[in-house]
Amino acid sequence: MSPALSRFNPWSGLGDLPKTIWIHFAATLVNRLGTMAIPFLVLYLTQERGFDPEHAGLMLGVYGGTSLVVSPFLGKMADRIGHVRLMKLSLLTSGFVLLSYPFARTPAQVTVATILFALTAEAFRPASLSVLTDLAPPEQRKAAFAANRLAINLGMSVGPAVGGYLAETSFPAVFRVDGATTLLAWTLLTITGFKVVEHAAAGTAGAARGGESLPGYKNPLLITFLAACVPLAAVFFQHEGALPLDVVRDLGMKESFFGWMFTINTILIVLFEVRLNLATSHWSHGRSLATGGLFLAVGFGAMAFTTSAQGVALTVVVWTIGEMILLPSMSNFVADIAPADRRGEYMGLYSMSWGIAFAIGPWLGTLVLERYGRIVLWSGCFVAAALAAAALARLPSPSHARVPEGAKS
Repeated sequence: MSPALSRFNPWSGLGDLPKTIWIHFAATLVNRLGTMAIPFLVLYLTQERGFDPEHAGLMLGVYGGTSLVVSPFLGKMADRIGHVRLMKLSLLTSGFVLLSYPFARTPAQVTVATILFALTAEAFRPASLSVLTDLAPPEQRKAAFAANRLAINLGMSVGPAVGGYLAETSFPAVFRVDGATTLLAWTLLTITGFKVVEHAAAGTAGAARGGESLPGYKNPLLITFLAACVPLAAVFFQHEGALPLDVVRDLGMKESFFGWMFTINTILIVLFEVRLNLATSHWSHGRSLATGGLFLAVGFGAMAFTTSAQGVALTVVVWTIGEMILLPSMSNFVADIAPADRRGEYMGLYSMSWGIAFAIGPWLGTLVLERYGRIVLWSGCFVAAALAAAALARLPSPSHARVPEGAKS
């Protein structure tokens, strides 16, 4: 590609990644093309199953709580049985759980189905992030995480929008489509013979370096980082908890409009995230994390003053900028401090922090919205995210952090 054309190519920084990463990219894309069950879970439970909003929000809390409990175990399992094996197992089992979810009708059945969904689906995250860390050399890891986010958001630009239209006619179809694409992603990894050799030698490499192999729960840098992640992730997860209720029920907008909010979000990410992360790759971890957190705080906080469709769309743009900076920076930070033989463990603890946020955030958001109203909810989101961003700004960079080569040019 000519230099003139590469200036206008939003993904020009990804061309040198290992070929195996693109198989991972394809499977992630197929899986995310069907992502619609979680974004519409609260609406499904309230409108199709007759749950009250607080109970529906609690089911998201059950999902997050399950993720919280199992993530550290799943991270260690990934290190033991293989990151790719756990990826495949997660896709296969969660696909069947999604297909069967609409058969759960009573509160007890829905709770069990939600626990199984979380147990099977959340196994994918630590295994997938560990595979990317295995495959990419340190100077390419931020690009690898950007490619993964690109796959996720290309899929998310389609999945929730389609889910919005499906939800207007058949809520069970949302789960069937999501389950089918999950099984298709498993098929893609299986027929391509996707495998990763690097992680098999990780334990030997970590042991050879001796003192580097520090357990995650003993690493104060990781623990401080995770403590600041939880409130930010809890605010971010309002887009799957209180936000749909506020937009559809309180502001009177259609389910399809809520689906298109995800499309706005993901189109921005697809077009600008790679470029944005390459442009800021020379930033310190603290600067990247804090900047992303502040944009997230302003975006969700502005919902307190928003009642029009145009205003809602503008808030999506603002918190999407924060997401584009924050989420790749979070993954890159954990990858930077994780010993080679404990990548799954560190990524599992990172996933656990998101599980805590998912257990607390959507339930607490719907509770505050119901009892105190939208202004209190979104103002509180601003305060929580802004304080967490300030904490991340003071986070020291790991001593072995590297500046990606792309930032030097």
